[in-house]
Amino acid sequence: MNKYVKYGLIGLVCIGILGATVIFLKKNSEPLKLYETAELEKQDIVNKVIVTGKVIPEDEINIKPQIPGIIDEIFLEEGEEVKEGDLIATIKVVPNEQSLASARGRVKTAEVNLSNAKIEYDRNKAIFDKGVISSQDFNQIKLTYDRAVLELENARNDYQIIRVGSTGGSAAANTNIRSTVAGTILEIPVKEGDQVIESNSFNEGTTIATIADMQKLIFEGEVDEAEVGKLKLGMPLQISMGALEKSEFGAKLKFIAPKGIEEEGAVQFKIEGDLVLNDSTYVRAGYSANASIVLDEKKDVLAIKEALLQFDKETEKPYVEVETGENEFEKRELELGVSDGINVEVLSGITEDDKIKIWNELEKSDNENSDD
Repeated sequence: MNKYVKYGLIGLVCIGILGATVIFLKKNSEPLKLYETAELEKQDIVNKVIVTGKVIPEDEINIKPQIPGIIDEIFLEEGEEVKEGDLIATIKVVPNEQSLASARGRVKTAEVNLSNAKIEYDRNKAIFDKGVISSQDFNQIKLTYDRAVLELENARNDYQIIRVGSTGGSAAANTNIRSTVAGTILEIPVKEGDQVIESNSFNEGTTIATIADMQKLIFEGEVDEAEVGKLKLGMPLQISMGALEKSEFGAKLKFIAPKGIEEEGAVQFKIEGDLVLNDSTYVRAGYSANASIVLDEKKDVLAIKEALLQFDKETEKPYVEVETGENEFEKRELELGVSDGINVEVLSGITEDDKIKIWNELEKSDNENSDD
């Protein structure tokens, strides 16, 4: 082989090896990954809790009958406005045959007793007037007669109540069901022909109608135990309802339950807020609603996205990595303030001029998605 060819091949091999070495060194001298950075900006941060619930009347009054019977006629409908004393329905008394027969028997017994007592009274009065018996003996006979009169009157009243529902000739006082308050009829759960019973010590009785003042509505919802400690009476609430998408209403927190109720492993506390209504929007009882309660608010403060935060494995304190050179970063511990769940206030540790390492893939905001 020609020595020139030999030396040429050797030179080419050396050049190839040198080139490969340079490429290898250059590739290994470059960083494996180039990190992007994000800048801080000042903004308003509002920490608020959203409470789900419903809108209900502050007071609902259930109208119940004073006597048992059957609904004879209903004069009003659900949704109508009523005043105190307005007639809602009438009840027809259906007496119990056994009770009616027993009451009739007591009347007859009382009549017989009174007849005998009157005969005894008339006879003794005649001889008392002649001075034959003493005043003491006559007074005892008169007392027996008076008691017989009262027993007959009571027996007749009992019989009248069982038969028609009242002691008078008319049962209107008990059989006419009237509104006890002014308001709107929310519900009439009975219909004509239904049997009803009165409210007493043993049962609640049948509800004829439910009435409420629809100008006095409240928001009722439940708050998780993690948030209830941050609430205070008098806090403003912003109420939105699914049925009234374009309307929002103000409210003021007036009640926080002192005792929680466990639901599906979580403890919930009931809250109530007085709803401020307007004349242009009609709100119905039972609307589902959400209440927004502002727990803390900061204006024009330095803020960072929570997704940029990292946490020390040992101390669990938050920190970020700040750019100090090309793809070079240093660790900075932070002191944080108010958070809205997306952005958090930075109290100390970094400045507005620092560039923060994006160590994970941030989700695009709604504004960024709309621009794409």
